[in-house]
Amino acid sequence: MPEVIATPRDAATVVLVRDGVSGLEVFLLRRVAEMAFAAGMTVFPGGGVDAADDTDVDWAGPGPSWWADRFGTDPVAARMLVVAAVRETFEECGVLLATGGDGLVPSPGEVAADRDALVAKELSFGGLMRRRALTLRADWLAPLAHWITPPVSVRRYSTHFFLAALPDGQEADGSTSEASAVAWVRPGDALEAWSRGVHSLLPPTWARLRELSSYRTVADAFAAERAVEVVGQDDAADPYGLTFDGSADYFAMFNARDDRSGR
Repeated sequence: MPEVIATPRDAATVVLVRDGVSGLEVFLLRRVAEMAFAAGMTVFPGGGVDAADDTDVDWAGPGPSWWADRFGTDPVAARMLVVAAVRETFEECGVLLATGGDGLVPSPGEVAADRDALVAKELSFGGLMRRRALTLRADWLAPLAHWITPPVSVRRYSTHFFLAALPDGQEADGSTSEASAVAWVRPGDALEAWSRGVHSLLPPTWARLRELSSYRTVADAFAAERAVEVVGQDDAADPYGLTFDGSADYFAMFNARDDRSGR
């Protein structure tokens, strides 16, 4: 254990799904090796809450108090989490969970320059939304999970997972410096590839893929009843975060794949 346990930073991760030809698919990115956190890992789009985020935006759907109840936080923090979820999804894969006054999502080409400016911090999220007269669609999101990086880690996050469906008229891409590869894949196929050592999954990603593998469609995933429980709170008895729902299966498969690869 480190002498001083780091305070987790709030973060938002969006599990973006769509209905594919052979069933539900999820969008995954492989992080570049130079990243300070989860380098080389296969993950969902997401990132830390930015204190500089401009959250003064038009809003449709459940309000901050509703999200605060689901994630066990206060309305101000909940609002920042939802904004971070939408901003990070736009920055990392070009999908903007927002609509204009006509009720339509903006075309990717229409907001491409805004995306670049947002990544470069030349434009705030609120500034983008107001410039385009856009409404954040909180009703296109659903609370999914809440994981905290184990106490033993130097860099820690309190990550709130959201479920979101790919809006009609938008495409997710890999135009981000943070990813070396992206793909739409069925959750079960992503898990099978991990078991063969094709890519690396942290426990929260593995757990979300395992849950999603039980759904046939996007509608099924959104209709499922789930309680958001915190996984990985500061626990001196479990500083490495080895205990979670399904942890025995995760580590058994992890060890088996290492045995096959001769590690």
